[in-house]
Amino acid sequence: MCQQHIGPEGVESLPSEGSSTRPLSYGGSLHHAAEPFPWDVGVFDAHCHPTDTMSSVAAIPHMKARGLTVMSTRLQDQDLVLDVAREQGVQNKDSLFSPHATHGLERRFVPSFGWHPWFSHQIYDDTVPGATHYDGSPESKTAHYDKILAPAPSAKNPEFSTGLPDPRPLSRFIQETRERLAKSPFALVGEVGLDKAFRIPESWTSSSTDEADEKSPQRDESLTPGGREGRHLSPHRVSLGHQSAILKAQLKLAGEMNRAASVHGVQVHGALYNVLTECWKGHEKEVLSKREKKKISANAENFEETSDDGDDGEAKKQQKEKPFPPRICLHSYSGPVNMLKQYIHPSVPAAIFFSFSVAINWDTEAMAEADKNKKTADAIRAVPDDRILVESDLHIAGDRMDQALEDACRLVCHIKGWPLREGVERLGVNWRHFVFGDES
Repeated sequence: MCQQHIGPEGVESLPSEGSSTRPLSYGGSLHHAAEPFPWDVGVFDAHCHPTDTMSSVAAIPHMKARGLTVMSTRLQDQDLVLDVAREQGVQNKDSLFSPHATHGLERRFVPSFGWHPWFSHQIYDDTVPGATHYDGSPESKTAHYDKILAPAPSAKNPEFSTGLPDPRPLSRFIQETRERLAKSPFALVGEVGLDKAFRIPESWTSSSTDEADEKSPQRDESLTPGGREGRHLSPHRVSLGHQSAILKAQLKLAGEMNRAASVHGVQVHGALYNVLTECWKGHEKEVLSKREKKKISANAENFEETSDDGDDGEAKKQQKEKPFPPRICLHSYSGPVNMLKQYIHPSVPAAIFFSFSVAINWDTEAMAEADKNKKTADAIRAVPDDRILVESDLHIAGDRMDQALEDACRLVCHIKGWPLREGVERLGVNWRHFVFGDES
């Protein structure tokens, strides 16, 4: 998440000061009494937002973590992520996995380009034939926001839409993202997704955000513009139909360019699953019985001998043109175990990964048996060992991000029952598969 984390009822808040440096409690134990952390194995962040605090970006080459998967979310950070990738972006992926890579590794930044659902209202879908779109006039701007927001701003506060950004066409954003991805061969699509909980912040020009009022929020100049920055939340939410249209377009682009995607989902686990299954409908894998598998295995050698090598190029082309990402990470997964099992069904044609963060998935103030922590632990146990990842989801690079990753690694290894060193190594192998498509 960008700058702020989302809490109950769509209220966003930062982790408390020092929360990422406190010893993490799980099962009644504290990790500071545990074995030293094996940074030399290689630790990789599956999802983070360091460009939300640009002053922290210079710390990335000096971090203990060996690789960061960095998200973009909105208009203001797309080019920031691209610019940092030019300076710090991974050029040789094998360099990340060298035993001597942790210290002095200048390039450990993997960019991701996407439009977060929190900002989906700032885009209008111009891909729908015959629809009336924003034409630059105040009337069409009001009509756009009335159409996709609930309640409609005109019914509550006619001035609300005026303070929102002029919406941008979806087709232009997709083309711009395609160009950014082309410039970054290892880049992902992200952060994208659906969110039912969030509410749009009041604009800085809103009457409810009066700068003369000492209680009103003030801009934080240390943060990249465009995020919440402590503003009060309005009652307005973006319709799931509109969010889904923005998400589908980005998933299709990821499939077109054969890129992995990092996906956000809050209080919409069923709706998100439906969107994803719609994208890969008709491409499901055939689930064979043991007898069918045995028959195919017996005939495999003969099939290989009679195959036409000339079909290889066409097969690769078709693979790249699938309308869904080849690999998807459901970041800071908060869904139930039964939903998780649907994603790992053998018929699912994409490789689905699940990442977990202490910031979102674990209550450090509660016992391991608390509802939230128990739900997270159950999910971690249910994820296949080769599909689990860790993330910080933090908006600032450096020591806090390293500590958040160590906490997440220790937590996952503890719950999985993995020896720490072997578990951290396993998580690194999984990250390589998710980001680069390299299977162990």
